[in-house]
Amino acid sequence: MVRVRVRRPQDLGLAIAEARKAQRLTQQELADSLSLDRTYLARMESGITTVLLERALRVLRRLGAEVIVQIPVPPDGGGEDAVTSR
Repeated sequence: MVRVRVRRPQDLGLAIAEARKAQRLTQQELADSLSLDRTYLARMESGITTVLLERALRVLRRLGAEVIVQIPVPPDGGGEDAVTSR
């Protein structure tokens, strides 16, 4: 299980990208399955943010809360337990 600590919108983008890659999906495949444009997904993965998301993460940090995304690793993908934070 890979764990990504989300402190900034960029961290959430990293978590989305890592989860997509763990599922061996291309951006296009994931976007199609969600009825999204691939460029929108690419922007999400690059951490382009909205004011709401930035403020929500700031409030959570101020309250001492942590947001952690847990990404399952496919059986042949290792099984390391790591927490990443940028």
